[in-house]
Amino acid sequence: MMASSYNAKEEDAHHSGASSHGGAGAVKSKKPDNTAFKQQRLPAWQPILTAGTVLPAFFVIGLIFIPIGIGLFVTSNNIKEFEIDYTGVKTDSPCYSCAKNVSWNNTTPCVCSMDFTLEQPFENNVYMYYGLSNFYQNHRRYVKSRDDSQLNGDLSALKEPSKECEPYRKSEGLPIAPCGAIANSLFNDTLELFHIDSNGTRNPVPLVKQGIAWWTDKNVKFRNPGANSNLTIAFQGTTKPVNWRRPVYELDPLNSDNNGFINEDFIVWMRTAALPTFRKLYRIISKKSGSNPTLSSGRYVLDVTYNYPVLSFDGRKRMILSTISWMGGKNPFLGIAYITVGSICFFLGVVLLIIHHKYDTRNNSPDIPN
Repeated sequence: MMASSYNAKEEDAHHSGASSHGGAGAVKSKKPDNTAFKQQRLPAWQPILTAGTVLPAFFVIGLIFIPIGIGLFVTSNNIKEFEIDYTGVKTDSPCYSCAKNVSWNNTTPCVCSMDFTLEQPFENNVYMYYGLSNFYQNHRRYVKSRDDSQLNGDLSALKEPSKECEPYRKSEGLPIAPCGAIANSLFNDTLELFHIDSNGTRNPVPLVKQGIAWWTDKNVKFRNPGANSNLTIAFQGTTKPVNWRRPVYELDPLNSDNNGFINEDFIVWMRTAALPTFRKLYRIISKKSGSNPTLSSGRYVLDVTYNYPVLSFDGRKRMILSTISWMGGKNPFLGIAYITVGSICFFLGVVLLIIHHKYDTRNNSPDIPN
């Protein structure tokens, strides 16, 4: 027995030595390294939730969120906004005949006028938007139907657009510029605003059409092809989108800084909306000098060159006049959300405080019970 025990110990020592010297018969240990991470010795913080920590948190959140929500809600309500629907669905609408007869192939524009009254004057800069409803710019195939390289002025993409643009990639054998479904459905109504003075005279309201697009879009993402200032030559060998009435180099021929791919109306449209009801910035009405309001109260007329058909998909069109604040446009949702969350937290804090006070059965006496 002693000899057998001796031989076993000798064999273990032999194997141990072979393993330590990396011999052919070495057995690799599966034991994790002796580190804090692999041996699970890292320090950890495990909060213990007690009434003394949870209840103050509920009250603090409520006392912070409620005033913020009230401030956001009041600020949003102070923003003045006016909206008028000019779709022309009803028979008594001035735009009814235009809505019934308009199509993408019409060459003769249809003009209608909408009268409205502003009850309150609009101060500071006023922003004119066009709004569309039931228009799903968030559809997956619609969003992908564009060629960003082409829009950035790449000559090879101009002549050979991306296959993502199908079926608006080529027309009659020529590449479409700009290609894709987004560009093909460009909003092309023309809106003009007139103020009616006491004598009944129509005074045009000056509308600024530059400065409506994001700076990064205007100066980085969208560029005209080549260095040639003559866009007719730059876009030679391409054709206009199917639903357009004129080529891209005639979007604003009087202003080279707002023509072609860098046209701001086009850039604004190409930034797709996330919801089926949306608005996009159309023009800016700059503040007048002095103390006069930008838009005084009174009668106005909106002249619409009706080019964009929407009745086929049960859509709606509207014009919106709005001022802005430090938080942007009119949007009461954020203020309501803050007030709601703050109120819920404060209410839960009161309920939990009552429950804690009524049902706390801990024995605070130093005496040891028998």
